[in-house]
Amino acid sequence: MEPKFSRSITAGALRPRMRAWLLAGCAIFVISPAVAQSLDNPPIADTATGTTGATGNTAAITDPQTTGAVAASDLPPALDEDFNRLNRREETIDGLRTRIDPYEGQATGIRIGTFVLKPALSETFNHERQKTGDRSESRSFIETGLKGSLTSDWSRHQLSVTGEGVLQNNTSGEGEEEPRADVDAELRLDLSDQTTARLRAGYSFEREDANDPNAIANAESQSGVNIYRLGAAVERDYGLIRGSLGVDFERRTYGDVELDNGTRLSVEDRNRNIGLLDARVGYELSPALIPFLEASVGKSNYDLREDMFGFERSYQNYAGRAGLEVDLGEKLNGELALGYETYRFDDDRLGNLRGLSVDGRVNWSPQRGTDVLLGLETYLDPSTTPGDAGSINYALTSIVTRQLRSTLVARLSNSLTLRNFPSDATSSDEATWRTGAGLTWDMNRYLALTGDVSYERTNRDRGQSTDTARIGVGLTLRR
Repeated sequence: MEPKFSRSITAGALRPRMRAWLLAGCAIFVISPAVAQSLDNPPIADTATGTTGATGNTAAITDPQTTGAVAASDLPPALDEDFNRLNRREETIDGLRTRIDPYEGQATGIRIGTFVLKPALSETFNHERQKTGDRSESRSFIETGLKGSLTSDWSRHQLSVTGEGVLQNNTSGEGEEEPRADVDAELRLDLSDQTTARLRAGYSFEREDANDPNAIANAESQSGVNIYRLGAAVERDYGLIRGSLGVDFERRTYGDVELDNGTRLSVEDRNRNIGLLDARVGYELSPALIPFLEASVGKSNYDLREDMFGFERSYQNYAGRAGLEVDLGEKLNGELALGYETYRFDDDRLGNLRGLSVDGRVNWSPQRGTDVLLGLETYLDPSTTPGDAGSINYALTSIVTRQLRSTLVARLSNSLTLRNFPSDATSSDEATWRTGAGLTWDMNRYLALTGDVSYERTNRDRGQSTDTARIGVGLTLRR
């Protein structure tokens, strides 16, 4: 999990500029004369995008039909992000609503030429308590978020841009602030009835989790992680046979770590470039059942040949898997795949990091107004501990969304992540369980009241366990 520029991005450097943008966005919501006029215009439906073949894990999470490229395991599990944003309003799988007016409670967006912009500004007050062993700390903080989507309304091809930025400001107590940002763009080119090309670009920023095995123990502020993404894929339908070929590039950089003694520690030996080539072929037994085979090969080059402990961390990765894609209509769809992944490091002292992979994603709508998401993801995580190659991680996720009333939506989330190191590793195996619940009350189509509670526990074979509890309430302004 790793890249950076010549200087790192910190929460302090981001806050003034982003606060200005957030205030400007709020002004657009409040004073725009188009708000009243738009009440009479029918809303523009969201158009989902994503890829169904040679893509990384990030694309896989975007498309409910895809679990992602087998060897994109360098990427952090995107499903975890759903537990940080419990109140995101989503359409039901069957596209139906229990309300009489299907557009009630939904912001119509802003039409800009042939594009539709849907922004949302949120402000929440949160309290968090974290306990590690006998030591505990708590904090209260205000979290400001700005997110939105920009989607083209073309008769052919499509361009979609999605983004989200979050700033945290502690008002009391102790605890590290966790800013994050994420922007993704995809251009879909409909080359013919049977051929589709996709071009992707993206950027993410996050603060490394203090509970991550690669985090610095005596840090006042963990490293800021910058991730830059580029990708391209071509999908072709040959009748009963479907094929895809894709290439992805990722740049990861790490900012300096602020230690508790006031000094700064450079971790630039973690900066690297990652390249991945992925191919997939499927055979249509029926419109509802498509078995497939997928293979990928990749290379990761660190900026520095050796890390601070003298180990060569660059590696090659190989993966293959077989799976089944199922589409039983709008009520049930998804896929499941089994495979094998391996990392071969340049340094023989590290050995190979390898293991069985199980990946899947299922969307199920048992009844109108209820959506169920089940996800299973496997990814390999290289280590920074001297002599350790890394871990193979398994993440199981379930998210249930229920429309209780026409203006009230409830959300329940659970996940279990198992981090397994080789038997000769010095790092400890661990299991992390997360659970959370959220409510969104649409006061009108532009303003919503949100509430969230969550709990997380990490158990380690060696070392102290960590418990984190959080509660928050806020307002979301949509346009």
